[in-house]
Amino acid sequence: MFEKFNFDVIYRERDEITPLVVMMCGVAGSGKTTFSQLLEKEGFVRLSIDEEIWATNGRYGIDFPIEKIEEYKKEAERKLQHQLVKLIHEKRQVVIDFSFWNRVRRNQYKQLIEKSGGKWALIYLHVHPDNLRERLSIRNKRFDANAFPITEETLTSYLAGFEAPIGEGEIVIEN
Repeated sequence: MFEKFNFDVIYRERDEITPLVVMMCGVAGSGKTTFSQLLEKEGFVRLSIDEEIWATNGRYGIDFPIEKIEEYKKEAERKLQHQLVKLIHEKRQVVIDFSFWNRVRRNQYKQLIEKSGGKWALIYLHVHPDNLRERLSIRNKRFDANAFPITEETLTSYLAGFEAPIGEGEIVIEN
């Protein structure tokens, strides 16, 4: 999926003094987890809200009621923010496997990263909505922490609310 991307653009930014935090950005189905897992294989610590919810609360709609998802997302994010700061202080390279769908949240994390002694890279995975639909129809058949079910209605809502980064220092990958 990312065969054409030159990962050296990211790898050369790694530093033992000022750790790099890669912020993934994209709509559900854009490839954030796949990309993050590639970085994880290269020594980055991957932080994922979906996986934290799965580990702490179980499966969406099975182990906990659907109505609890927003509460669990907030709890997971708080926990992962603390972990992020700790990892930066430990001089670890990190990849944040979140959607970062709005500019305000991206800016909050950039400030947190810099204040904690790290530097950031914003990777925006831009995917055509038809490709997202195709990928999500396949993903929705899986049963794992990274296969949170996304309906057409949910995807439409995500697309309508997504604020693509423009002029934020982002690296755009057409995926």
